[in-house]
Amino acid sequence: MTVDLSVDFCGIRFENPFILAPSPSTDHLGLLIQAFEAGWAGAVLKTVAVDSRIVSRVFPLVTRLEQAGEFIGLQNIDLVSEHSVEVIEQNVRTLKTRFPNKIVIPSIMASTKEDWQSLARRFVDAGADIIECSIWHPHGTEWGLCTKVQEPEGTEPIARWVKEVVGNVPVVIKLSAQDSDIIATAKAVRRGGADGVSAINTIKCITGVNLDTLIPYPNVAGLSTYGGLSGSALKPIALRCTAEIAQQVDIDITASGGITTWQDGAEFLLLGASTLQICTAVLRFGVGIIGDLLRGLEGFMEEKGFQSLTDLIGRSLPYLVEHSQLPRGIQVVSRIQSEVCDGCGVCYTACRTGGHDAIVLIKGRPQVEISKCIGCGLCRAMCSSKAISLVRPIIL
Repeated sequence: MTVDLSVDFCGIRFENPFILAPSPSTDHLGLLIQAFEAGWAGAVLKTVAVDSRIVSRVFPLVTRLEQAGEFIGLQNIDLVSEHSVEVIEQNVRTLKTRFPNKIVIPSIMASTKEDWQSLARRFVDAGADIIECSIWHPHGTEWGLCTKVQEPEGTEPIARWVKEVVGNVPVVIKLSAQDSDIIATAKAVRRGGADGVSAINTIKCITGVNLDTLIPYPNVAGLSTYGGLSGSALKPIALRCTAEIAQQVDIDITASGGITTWQDGAEFLLLGASTLQICTAVLRFGVGIIGDLLRGLEGFMEEKGFQSLTDLIGRSLPYLVEHSQLPRGIQVVSRIQSEVCDGCGVCYTACRTGGHDAIVLIKGRPQVEISKCIGCGLCRAMCSSKAISLVRPIIL
């Protein structure tokens, strides 16, 4: 079976759902050309402000976040593009001339109506396919690159201002999970006339503290600051935001936050996203990951019988209900597959500290006492060897 990976987002046809998120990768014309040649459907250029000359970088810009020694994300203290608006305009023109079927999306940030509209006009005139508005940045207000937006009240006029000057070019507003009410803000975006939302931006964070120096990361000549968290650590929050917006607001969604593999991308599509923005994984593994992303998603669709992405998008949303709507009275118990179990004992500890004592150790191997098991799933959640499943009890 042949599957169709093309997708419509904000009335624009993308050859596939994978696009580069704004990052250092999308601030250099050579890398963008390389990415488009590799198969990426489009790119959101690194955010640009009216006057990038006031940008004053410090180094290091990023810090690694680990859990049990495994990479799970980055904290960045980067600012907007180091290039002038004129350079970004020329990059847009060059890309659209060389790759007319690729989708080029400038990301803009401003502090006044005049600046929002000026930037939007300039990039539309340069040939932009979509305009993305970045209304939240952990350091943007400090440097005067933008103003602190009071959502949702402050978001609606920005959407309206930009839509007033772009003609038929779609406008996307980038949202933050730190918004006090992301659904209200998404609705405000819709009222303002914008065509889509990007969910979500990085989350303000501290990745840790060096216990030798006592200085939080990153150490910049003995001082530190807050940064934006990206990478797989962000994925559960981004999935939640994507699903909530898809269920409650009639607006197109481009998802961003922790998408590393095709499986991640499929999950976001199933929860209502139409396109997928990727940043941290590209910085880690390079633009060549697009081949695995496309092959993996295509294979999944063939296996499940989906002929087009339209069949896939939002397919999992009907299964998401309010807690009060979940079925009650269904009893399950834990079952341990002895041939898979590695005997680590984590399930035993979790069950005891969880207050149930339903798992006992017999000759060092865990076994479930069915009469005590309530089916909470704590043991399964803790089992790294995936030896535990939840099943309906057999009634004798």
